[in-house]
Amino acid sequence: MDKLQHKHIIKWFELASIALNENKEYLTKLDSEIGDADHGFNMERGFNKVHNKIEEFSLNTDLGAIFKNMGMTLISSIGGASGPLYGTFFLQIGMSTVSKTELTFKEFVDAVEKGVDGVKQRGRATVGDKTMIDVLDPVVELLKAAVAENKTFEKVFPEMVETAEKGMKSTIPLIAKKGRASYLGERSVGHQDAGATSSYLILKSLKEAIE
Repeated sequence: MDKLQHKHIIKWFELASIALNENKEYLTKLDSEIGDADHGFNMERGFNKVHNKIEEFSLNTDLGAIFKNMGMTLISSIGGASGPLYGTFFLQIGMSTVSKTELTFKEFVDAVEKGVDGVKQRGRATVGDKTMIDVLDPVVELLKAAVAENKTFEKVFPEMVETAEKGMKSTIPLIAKKGRASYLGERSVGHQDAGATSSYLILKSLKEAIE
């Protein structure tokens, strides 16, 4: 596959919504161990709103507009810190894909990098802080290297999911440095970050969308 097309983006949103709904209780359990115990329910609510817009999205071929619409939907419907962070991720992707109806691999990677940069600036987190950045940042580095190697979507997306899974699991031995979990200090060690887990599920859904 040479380009990420409209149908793949729509399928991505649909599968991500399903995955976050199916894992709602698991995500909430992870969050209850070191957070507010609401991450799973918040993500379910936000992505249910997105899922309800699938038909509306499917009528619009401007990928930038779709991503921005999704970002605003998440910001307005997900509570806590997650809404602004995930919303910013997709809003920034939208800003980089305005008026595009399909994306080359490089265009997609550039847009995702902008999305992750937006999350970093808003959340002021870096790798090792036990957040979604522990998943997103290594994935961006992998994707940028794949562009230089002229890899295809089909070739790199399985590697992307593996990298995301490693990043997710890397949060287990970390001390949380952001959010409510940061107040626990060393007691946050031994628990997988819920936000990193949601990010893994979203990226895994993208891989499945092109298969």
